[in-house]
Amino acid sequence: MARIVMKFGGTSMAGIERIRSVAARVKREVAAGNQVAVVVSAMAGETDRLVGFCREASSLYDPKEYDVVVSAGEQITSGLLAIALQAAGVPARSWLGWQLPIATSDAHASARIEGIDMAALETSLAAGEVAVIPGFQGIDADGRVTTLGRGGSDTSAVAMAAAMKADRCDIYTDVDGVYTTDPRIVPRARKLKKVTYEEMLELASVGAKVLQTRSVGLAMKEGVRVQVLSSFTGEDAPMADTLPGTMIVGEEEIADMESQLITGIAHDKNEAKITLTAVPDKPGAVASIFEPLAAANINVDMIIQNIAHAAGSTDVTFTVPAADLARSIEALNAAREKIGFVSLVHDTRVAKISVVGVGMRSHAGVASTMFSTLGERGINIQAISTSEIKVSVLIEEDYTELAVRVLHTAYGLDAEDAA
Repeated sequence: MARIVMKFGGTSMAGIERIRSVAARVKREVAAGNQVAVVVSAMAGETDRLVGFCREASSLYDPKEYDVVVSAGEQITSGLLAIALQAAGVPARSWLGWQLPIATSDAHASARIEGIDMAALETSLAAGEVAVIPGFQGIDADGRVTTLGRGGSDTSAVAMAAAMKADRCDIYTDVDGVYTTDPRIVPRARKLKKVTYEEMLELASVGAKVLQTRSVGLAMKEGVRVQVLSSFTGEDAPMADTLPGTMIVGEEEIADMESQLITGIAHDKNEAKITLTAVPDKPGAVASIFEPLAAANINVDMIIQNIAHAAGSTDVTFTVPAADLARSIEALNAAREKIGFVSLVHDTRVAKISVVGVGMRSHAGVASTMFSTLGERGINIQAISTSEIKVSVLIEEDYTELAVRVLHTAYGLDAEDAA
């Protein structure tokens, strides 16, 4: 008997017929003798609708009440799936975040899971019931409902798998796995059988939309084996453990890791570039730029410092999420006197292109290949950032798809047969 957590996203739960299809898939796992817990998202578009209600009610809404409202979407789908399972002859019940409970921090709208009480759930699983759990929600120390932030149902599923000591956490989405790049841009992209936690964490952080970054980090920390599968393969498709999508695993499970130079290429157009001109070139000047951004909880990615034409001054360029551009400008202008910059220039017509692979640790020339390939196509690099297994560049947004295609070919990632 295996213990499996199955997580279904919003497109999988978009309507009663799809919920019945999910119930049929869960029933097959139960019939195979497995203990199953299911984590569900709200119906596609429902969370956006609920967020809209909050904003319409008040632009300065209470985050605690916001969480009460937006968590309702998952409550609805968990109840509906439990009903559909019962109608299919499968013992099931729903468990809301506060009923287990799933304990979280009190950072409303972006809470972090601190622990899950498994006592009641263990009794339910032992009795043969399928536990249907709403993702995205928990409860803080004061008994208030909390939510984990957008995409938080992935994190809920991984946390539940860790607490249950599950054999596997299957994430069902509208794609059938993790590809070497976006197949909509590169039809010859290949589906990967296995990806390391570290690679998936980098891919998720630089634009790959398959899994939420926090869920991958938690899976790596807890050693949870995660599988990405499509929920639209039909009821007669083979079982998940016989026809896997992409497994997210530890490095020890990938035997040919060193022979694989690059695992994937990601792109992200949700970047904004900020340049501060004529910043005083003295100790502490750069710190004065990023302190107000940190205080505003704004993440900074790429950073470049150049010596300006005027003696004793420098230009500093960096990127922030496009959604945080307005707050970044406000924070920097508020600290303008302390920073001492002359002007602030921003640009949202940029994109970040990243190549990721653990093979970089043992192979030289990855960055050189990237830079020369882009240069040959006349694509100018505006900024660069690196990690042990990633190289990212900032380019003009209009060149995004061309950059992804030529790099995919340059690193030998194209499939032999066109899709």
